[in-house]
Amino acid sequence: MKALITGASSGIGLDIAKYLATKKYELILVARNKEKLEKIQESLPTKVTIIVADLSNEQKVKELYILTKKENIDILINNAGFGLFGDFTTTDLQQEIDMINTNIKAVHILTKEFLKDMEKKNSGYILNVASSAAFQPGPLMSTYYATKSYIYQLTEALWYEQKKKKTNVHISVLCPGPVDTNFNKTAGVSFSVKPLKSSFVAKYAIDEMFKNKMLIIPGFKMKCCKFFERFISDKFLLRITYRIQKKKAR
Repeated sequence: MKALITGASSGIGLDIAKYLATKKYELILVARNKEKLEKIQESLPTKVTIIVADLSNEQKVKELYILTKKENIDILINNAGFGLFGDFTTTDLQQEIDMINTNIKAVHILTKEFLKDMEKKNSGYILNVASSAAFQPGPLMSTYYATKSYIYQLTEALWYEQKKKKTNVHISVLCPGPVDTNFNKTAGVSFSVKPLKSSFVAKYAIDEMFKNKMLIIPGFKMKCCKFFERFISDKFLLRITYRIQKKKAR
């Protein structure tokens, strides 16, 4: 059994790799940092192949698929992604384009290509890592929230397509709240609520994925938030989200 994990050099991606290694999966780990990947490769008790790639580059994403399509991937974890904090008129445009390419385009391409392969053999799992940010607009992190909403809704639609086709291919979307990773450093924020441990989120996500759950939300608080959001008006939700985001500013 073999799993391909993007964004595997730290955070949720790394902890998913560690957890799948305990289940004797062979791993293909993708990230930009070669040094970190090599250390992970040496530390895990399973066969690990590393691929250094910048997934904000569409051509590199396509090359990644070509390089791995014959590996008979059983699990695809689309985890690579990052955020950016700030007013939309002041944030850097190129960083936002790179974010859209990484958070949306790379996930879209890899999901599409590997899903076709999995349909042919009628087996496989895909886990797309989104965020609780997918459930509402996010002033002061507007582009990031929008990218995660795309992944959430895309995955929902694909889950239903697979259900109607009655295949043995399972696709899930992970939507955690704050997680203790390098995300906040990259995005330039500090969390206003206590984050979950990355190792907990990773194990929970994989266990739920194997149960064929479509939407995976770790933690009781975030499940409650998702439930009560349906009773709140969009304008009120915007005000709440803005206040929460404002507290994240360093």
